Amino acid sequence: MIKAVIFDLDGVIVDTARYHFLAWKRLADELGIPFTEADNERLKGVSRMRSMEILMEIGGITLSAHDKEQLANKKNTWFVDYVERMLPEEIYPGVKKLIESLRQRGVRVALASSSKNAKTVIQLLHIQQLFEVVVDGTMIVHSKPDPEIFLLAANRLNIPPADCLVVEDAEAGVEAAHAAGMRCLGIGKREQLLKAEKVVAKTGDFTLAMLEEF
Repeated sequence: MIKAVIFDLDGVIVDTARYHFLAWKRLADELGIPFTEADNERLKGVSRMRSMEILMEIGGITLSAHDKEQLANKKNTWFVDYVERMLPEEIYPGVKKLIESLRQRGVRVALASSSKNAKTVIQLLHIQQLFEVVVDGTMIVHSKPDPEIFLLAANRLNIPPADCLVVEDAEAGVEAAHAAGMRCLGIGKREQLLKAEKVVAKTGDFTLAMLEEF
């Protein structure tokens, strides 16, 4: 029986993924690295520094740890500039109602995002009160596909991992959920999320009746 649902943020609750893409693309252009939306898929769900390393791999370049840190911080500054213009209306349709319905049913709800800006985003969306627990990139050592972030969320909810359902849009997130001993609902395309127990196109397509399928 599912007693808790743990939501990812980017691509699940709001499309901050496009802001990440714009910021990484801007940095790639500055470095002379070709960077496409397909390349950006590799960056979903992983840490900022790992994303920086992937960008370097794409460009075939090597940088010092100091330079990587400086460039990753530059990218984050651009990302935050984009995000701070977000409006509450940008939350995906049906998501707020879904979370409210889950809580009314007695299902515990948490947010677990590798983004260090997650708390800023949910405040801008005016939905911080919907989550009993929020775990973000500032609170973990290992990023997805490591299960640390989901295990921490379950621990703070005081719910066994086996009773938790993760809602994710990235392959790394699905792998992290399974590594944590949790089940996973994928958001997006089945061919990109083959390991998820169930996949729906949009978070708003998830219904309470589907909980029984897990």
